[in-house]
Amino acid sequence: MEIAGFPTSADIYLELNGKKVAVVQSYSAKVTRSSQTIEAFGESEPVATIPGQCKYTLELTRLYATDEAISDGISFYHLEDFSLVICKPDRKVIYSGCQWSNISEQGELNAMVAEKVTVLATGRIEIAA
Repeated sequence: MEIAGFPTSADIYLELNGKKVAVVQSYSAKVTRSSQTIEAFGESEPVATIPGQCKYTLELTRLYATDEAISDGISFYHLEDFSLVICKPDRKVIYSGCQWSNISEQGELNAMVAEKVTVLATGRIEIAA
């Protein structure tokens, strides 16, 4: 029996209106959910837990604007309602409704690079490859 291992990311990029605007070297994703417990009179423990809304926080490292995005004058600082697309061998993960909340950068001459961008997303879907 062969052990396949974990699928890795082959391509990570930002998409705006169906166009790839930046490639991303690495990312980390954190999902939190605000669940709530239901208590009943006389019970020593909660009787149920109700799931709440999910919050998606993404940390992106080393973003490079595509040549097309640079020629279109797109800036990381003006990006709104974009998607983060993570292509894996067996599926594509898409975080949608993205807004950046923090940008820190170090640049080189003639290169538009953002070192770290924190992104908040409103949704996450997986599409089989």
